[in-house]
Amino acid sequence: MSAAAQPPTIPLLTPYKLGNFNLSHRIVLAPLTRQRSYNNVPQPHAILYYSQRTSNGGLLIAEATGVSDTAQGYPNTPGIWTKEQVEAWKPIVDAVHAKGGVFFCQIWHVGRVSNSGYQPNGQAPISSTDKPIRLNGIDASEFTPPRRLRTDEIPQIVNDFRLAARNSIEAGNLSLH
Repeated sequence: MSAAAQPPTIPLLTPYKLGNFNLSHRIVLAPLTRQRSYNNVPQPHAILYYSQRTSNGGLLIAEATGVSDTAQGYPNTPGIWTKEQVEAWKPIVDAVHAKGGVFFCQIWHVGRVSNSGYQPNGQAPISSTDKPIRLNGIDASEFTPPRRLRTDEIPQIVNDFRLAARNSIEAGNLSLH
């Protein structure tokens, strides 16, 4: 076959080196908020969900996963701040790895995009500001006005992210193989 007769290269389907990870293509499963993690614990059906979307050498990014009980702002979203949550993530991550996939956990804190119904003891959401959300086309009454985080509380939020990252690694994400 002459060079002119070679099939065209499709960039999206070419390998890519992402840090320590050798991806077989450039198609990534973006995080999708599934809202099926009851009591903030990933459920066994997520094993099938994520493994069905896995390809050998493909990258998946988990749905946004809360770093603490104050990080929640949507119903039934997963967390990774308790031992129970970490243990629930393990078979999900294992299923993705068994198919050759690379799996990252997206950790987050919703800040003021919450309401007191998702917060411990019904408290106001914490944020960098005490200003309520003003969004065009979205009913702002869904959100409780936030409480401005005190300077002395910042280390705790930083620690929540540190612990969530460590827990994610314990669950099998971000492995450096």
